[in-house]
Amino acid sequence: MSQAITYELVAESVAAIRARSRRRPTVGLILGSGLGALADQVGAADAIPYGDIPHFPRSTVAGHSGRLLLGRLGRAEVLLMQGRVHFYEGYTPAEITLPVRAMQQMGIDTLIVTNAAGGVNASYQAGDLMAISDHLNLAGMAGNNPLRGPNDERWGPRFPGMSRAYDPALLQSLAAVASSQGVRLHQGVYAMVAGPNFETPAEVRMLRGLGADAVGMSTVPEVIVARHGGLRVLGISMISNVAIDRFVDDISLLPTHEEVLAAGASTVPVLARLIEGLLAQWE
Repeated sequence: MSQAITYELVAESVAAIRARSRRRPTVGLILGSGLGALADQVGAADAIPYGDIPHFPRSTVAGHSGRLLLGRLGRAEVLLMQGRVHFYEGYTPAEITLPVRAMQQMGIDTLIVTNAAGGVNASYQAGDLMAISDHLNLAGMAGNNPLRGPNDERWGPRFPGMSRAYDPALLQSLAAVASSQGVRLHQGVYAMVAGPNFETPAEVRMLRGLGADAVGMSTVPEVIVARHGGLRVLGISMISNVAIDRFVDDISLLPTHEEVLAAGASTVPVLARLIEGLLAQWE
């Protein structure tokens, strides 16, 4: 049975993290499927398995190591989540976002969230990177919103706006770093679906018609909770596969989780340089 996520319960998680690390991060990072190797770039890190943190959700998906790293990346003190949990694993949106609540209570003011996503935009290729400019919360619009239920004003307002969910200044800075590094960086709309199945061709065509450029099964709940708590947010999707918008006879063209992990392995060095370049400018 799921548990209610309260301010006091999150405080217990925060106390356990602070008991294991004296670092005081200001930037939170969440790594998506296949992107866990980015954690290797964090210097002098304190590592804490999720299982050692009271109330923290634990990932059951391959490619998600399930530990926190507190250390330095670029010029920033960071708290990095090496792996996340998903709605399709059976967690509620509030449980999924408990780590973001912990970040907020620890004083973190910026969240960088990454994911692996299918390319809905016909011009995207596997291995491309997309800065998220906006999102479609399809799971949340159907009622699975992390803010559902009583609102604790210590976290944020009852009705937070989402018209600027992704910070324009951070998007501009990321684009400048990408240009200086010669990295091809798209900017587009991310659609969240519940999963765990990949989309049908008709669903891909529908998403394209709704204005989505990429589709995935995560990220949006964390972004909503971060913005509810006043954190600035930057989102980056690694395009792991091209979403299939028609019936195909060749089953080798159909997306698989193994394909997602493989794409992540090849793209992580580029993404790492991009994020490090961004954080190197941190004040």
